[in-house]
Amino acid sequence: MMLSGFLFLFILVLNLVMGALGYLMEKDDYNPDANLKKINKDPKKFQISIMLALIEHGCVIALTILLFIAFSSYNIILGIILVIFRMGEGLIQFYNEPFYWKLIKIAKRYSSVSGAEKKSLSDSARIIFKTKDIRFKYVMICWSVGTLAFSIILVTSEVVPQIIGWLGIVASIIVGFGTGIKLVKPNVKYTEIGALSAILFEIIVGGWLLFSSIS
Repeated sequence: MMLSGFLFLFILVLNLVMGALGYLMEKDDYNPDANLKKINKDPKKFQISIMLALIEHGCVIALTILLFIAFSSYNIILGIILVIFRMGEGLIQFYNEPFYWKLIKIAKRYSSVSGAEKKSLSDSARIIFKTKDIRFKYVMICWSVGTLAFSIILVTSEVVPQIIGWLGIVASIIVGFGTGIKLVKPNVKYTEIGALSAILFEIIVGGWLLFSSIS
């Protein structure tokens, strides 16, 4: 369980560093022209952010396997649901990264052309951004279902304080509901309380699994 707790926290840290380096996970109002200029200004930093993203996706899959091994004995059906959806989360994001990597080449070309070709490159970047945004919403649906299954196991098994499991249930429902709204009505502005509750849950459950195992 200690390694599971570490991975929960390590994944959060990776996401923070990725964002700081320019990796965009979800954004409804992409400005491809500004984004391409920013990428081309420091392409190495953007490359590093994508490589960190690949590590993050691998950690999600590794965490899922560890959680299944540790908790599936309490409820095998919920354990299988956890594996299917959180593995799906990691695999969808792995699939997306080669397309995201193309932005580096597009950004380099974008800086040296003009007119119709420049507009064509901007349109290509916009498609990549929008497609990634849609895929990320499905990723969050997978996270929501997988985390709901895991949280129910936590509540019923009492391996950790039940309040942690209940927090996970609330966070997964809010995230799933909010993401569903975004998929159906992309222009609707939705509160970020789901993301905050998800982060809070993963910090608490990760910290508990890590430090309770150490003690």
